[in-house]
Amino acid sequence: MTDGNHKDAAHGDSDGLLELAQRIVAEAQRRGASGAECVMREGRELSATVRLAEVEQLKQAGGKSLGIRVFLGQRSASTYTSDFSWPAVTQMIDSALGIARIASEDPAAGLPQPEELGRWEGDLGIYSPAAARVDTDAGVDLARRAEAAALAADPRLRNSEGGSFEAGEGRRIFANSLGFAGEYRRSSCSIAAVPIAEEDGKMQRDYWYTVAHDPARLDSPEEVGRIAAQRTLRRLGARKAPTARVPVVFDSLVARSLLDQIFTAVSGESIYRGASFLAGKLGELVAASGVTVVDDGPRPGGFGSAPFDGEGVAKRRTVVLQNGRLESYLLNCYTARKLGLRTTGNASRGLADAPGVGYGNLYLEPGTQTPEELIAGIPQGLFVTEFIGSGVNIVTGDYSRGASGMWIENGQLAYPVEEITVAGNLKDMLKQIVAVGNDLKFRSAAAAPTLVIEGMTVAGR
Repeated sequence: MTDGNHKDAAHGDSDGLLELAQRIVAEAQRRGASGAECVMREGRELSATVRLAEVEQLKQAGGKSLGIRVFLGQRSASTYTSDFSWPAVTQMIDSALGIARIASEDPAAGLPQPEELGRWEGDLGIYSPAAARVDTDAGVDLARRAEAAALAADPRLRNSEGGSFEAGEGRRIFANSLGFAGEYRRSSCSIAAVPIAEEDGKMQRDYWYTVAHDPARLDSPEEVGRIAAQRTLRRLGARKAPTARVPVVFDSLVARSLLDQIFTAVSGESIYRGASFLAGKLGELVAASGVTVVDDGPRPGGFGSAPFDGEGVAKRRTVVLQNGRLESYLLNCYTARKLGLRTTGNASRGLADAPGVGYGNLYLEPGTQTPEELIAGIPQGLFVTEFIGSGVNIVTGDYSRGASGMWIENGQLAYPVEEITVAGNLKDMLKQIVAVGNDLKFRSAAAAPTLVIEGMTVAGR
């Protein structure tokens, strides 16, 4: 990590956009701004969807846009444009300054402290030019192969919501009036299949996917189709589960949603407003001793990795929960000032708004048992493979969500269940995580292994 003022030309500035961002910031100051930031984004994407072997949707898109935030003391305003001509840029600056003049003063508004600026050095492994080189024919072929593999797995798989392939690359450029200027690129690609099975006049669907920064690192479309078929077939014959208070096993894909709720609860935006059940809990035990949650902004190969955040602050690794103890909130500069703390490098922003708070790579550290071993230790319970709807109140912790999955009897997956509700309270749920699996795998910027929560209410028949 480097600190202080920094200009990054790691990818060169052959098109002059990094220089343009710095010029825009300087022009805003020349026109009266006491401080300014400029953010630029450009990208390209390919999306192909095939249904029953026929191309259903094909999209190629690309574009670039820029936004500016200006300060007049403690007043601020943001505007954006997709027109990079200098007259349009200066008009955007004037518009932002005009809005700032009539905005209310906010003592917490402002740029980072100069010593907070910086970036994580080294190759994060988040960009591959190969992602943008996949052409439409190749994308359609991958989508078609994934769907075909799923439908060929069993005669009960008679329909499909499609096979899909997506690929894209993006570039982000950022400069501010404190002398920071930097850029980075990120790419991603994915293959997915969503087959539909039918038996006794009833249909079920499920899905599977693979995602990577480089297409060469994707699982084969045949493997994606095979797993999607397997997941779909196991849902046939689903019925309601009995109403009971039992252990609930969160499949790794749905356990990720619990991390989203933890993030909302530790986000500085929720904390300074007092709109979180974790407000004022720093240093306290709020989860079971086996629960450690980390946000690793510069994690190599991470889907949320970046060298710096939305304010030019270096990304870092922050331990949020350590063996159940709340060690840190996640903060940008604004929420840090509101709370009298320091930013954790978690500013996240679009083009037209002030920075919010986001996570980099948020994950629950894995345990030692396999998912099968976790299930084998449960006499009766529920294995959740899908949640439906939200139903989570971060202020009170109340938790109630529609779900489907598999009923557990004597340590075995006995039969599929649907049309049930899983309820509890996050305050209790975090403390009742009695086991964590060893199957942590990143498929997005948030990841969790399979986990077991004791004593939740399952409402069924």
